[in-house]
Amino acid sequence: MGTSLRPVDMLTPGQNLEAYIHAVSSIAVLSVEQEKALADRLYYDNDLEAARQMVMSHLRFVVHIAKSYAGYGLPQADLIQEGNVGLMKAVRRFNPEMGVRLVSFAVHWIKAEIHEFILRNWRIVKVATTKSQRKLFFNLRSSKKRLAWLNREETAAVAKDLGVDEAVVQEMESRMAGQDTAFDGYADDDDDSSYQAPAHYLEDRAADPSTLLENADWDQDATSRLQSALAGLDERSQDILKSRWLNEEGKATLHELAAKYNVSAERIRQLEKNALKKLKGVLVA
Repeated sequence: MGTSLRPVDMLTPGQNLEAYIHAVSSIAVLSVEQEKALADRLYYDNDLEAARQMVMSHLRFVVHIAKSYAGYGLPQADLIQEGNVGLMKAVRRFNPEMGVRLVSFAVHWIKAEIHEFILRNWRIVKVATTKSQRKLFFNLRSSKKRLAWLNREETAAVAKDLGVDEAVVQEMESRMAGQDTAFDGYADDDDDSSYQAPAHYLEDRAADPSTLLENADWDQDATSRLQSALAGLDERSQDILKSRWLNEEGKATLHELAAKYNVSAERIRQLEKNALKKLKGVLVA
């Protein structure tokens, strides 16, 4: 890799941030072939040295992303370190058969960790109660031209750029201008206000990359198993199931299929029941 620095030196920016940035910038970028070879070693052989090299070669990319969040008043070293956590998660989950570069796959994980860190530590807490508001929170910061409140023209321009109503922009700006609030609430909070502590509503697991990938993988696996199960049925049973359950133009009736195959409607119902039973046996196995 062209460097003698240990992993711990690279993953913790420490006090000398400039030295850290200079060091990670000197690490060679992997070629497509090198990255594929390392990814294969990690994915198929659980080679942790390959994982280390993949992480090290992408640390400069984390620095680049972390710099874009400098306007939130948080230490740059902390943003980088959180981004490094996201990078390591991405490397661990990277599938070399996906046909994409690691940098494209990792950007979502890196940003997710940085976003969570900002929302946990920034002085404003009630800013993102929904996924769309979280997105607006980060985009509004980068869209503002000055530190003062947006005027009417600026509000309209930001709303148009972000594709939201002007009222939503005004509400988010008001939240961002609010006072400090304890993340877990205060000891003297009464029952009516304690539930408003950020700890109760800030987290949005629906936007968690791991959850999204898991759901997508489950859907793909279920579809693949369904297609395989259908292929194992005889041609008539396949046609009955497709006509009854998979036809976008409308569900065929038992009598229509009975006329098509010159059998009774009861026989079609029996064939359908048996085919569904076989499919269930394959899908739940």
